[in-house]
Amino acid sequence: MNKYNWSRLNHLQLGRYAEYFVKMEFTLLGFDVYQTEVDYHGIDFVVRKDEDRYYDVQVKSVRGHNYIFFPKHKFFPRLNLLAACVLFFNGELPQFYLIPSLAWLEPNALLVEHNYEGKKSKPEWGLNISRKNMPLLADFTFDKVVETL
Repeated sequence: MNKYNWSRLNHLQLGRYAEYFVKMEFTLLGFDVYQTEVDYHGIDFVVRKDEDRYYDVQVKSVRGHNYIFFPKHKFFPRLNLLAACVLFFNGELPQFYLIPSLAWLEPNALLVEHNYEGKKSKPEWGLNISRKNMPLLADFTFDKVVETL
């Protein structure tokens, strides 16, 4: 049996796995992890490095190269907000990235802003995950970013 057959999981299972996976990585690095009771503000959990530093974390998961978005009415770029993105490719361990929300204030091919003025869709911050953009995403590997916190 292929242990990393991510297509075996439904959307909710994959998202839950990603959230637990990121929580355990923070725990392994000595952060305190606090679960939110309700995810209605776009915050999945809170991590604390020490008495003065804490970060709100929103986790998103995706199968392969795809697009991820964060609704602007829930995701406000600020110093202590992080997006944890977990990529699942069948047959491989998950790849995970940590993106400070302030990074979206300097958009590029990877980090985009869509306001959809005059359209039904609500404004969002987006993440274009493609083969072409993987070098840009490499700047946000979990281990690299977590050391800056």
